[in-house]
Amino acid sequence: MPIIRTLTAFALTTLVAAPAAAAELRLEDFFKGRTTATGSFRAITGQRREFDVVLHGRWDGRTLVLREDFRYADGERDTKTWRFVRTGWNSYVGTREDVVGEAKVTLAGDKAFFNYLVDLDPGGGRNIVRFYDTLELSEDGRAIANTARVFKGPLPVARVRVDFKR
Repeated sequence: MPIIRTLTAFALTTLVAAPAAAAELRLEDFFKGRTTATGSFRAITGQRREFDVVLHGRWDGRTLVLREDFRYADGERDTKTWRFVRTGWNSYVGTREDVVGEAKVTLAGDKAFFNYLVDLDPGGGRNIVRFYDTLELSEDGRAIANTARVFKGPLPVARVRVDFKR
């Protein structure tokens, strides 16, 4: 009996001490309505760019339209619009004005993984880079941290960090 009591006490202590699991991430749940964010872009050349973003999301049951209004620290403004179509319970494809082809998005619990190509010079010549983004939902479900690694061919050329809040 002492062994059973010890194991039971250990199991109860483990259950009580375990942190609560983070909420499951769904793009349409988090980004529906108005969301704000702050971010920074850091290139290997030393270039750094800070920005704020206001996002407006609309979900119609299959597609999330997400307008991003950027305001950079140097005063420049830009607007991009994502269109994410749910292709399965844990997957989406997305398009945006500067994305070449489609972004592939996979959900896994409190995280979303993005893989897509962007043309950084859509008006002139082509300057294609690949983004690998990881979005992670906070435990309370009110914020997302986004880290992105940017590659030109096989070489890492930049990092992006964006913190979203509801």
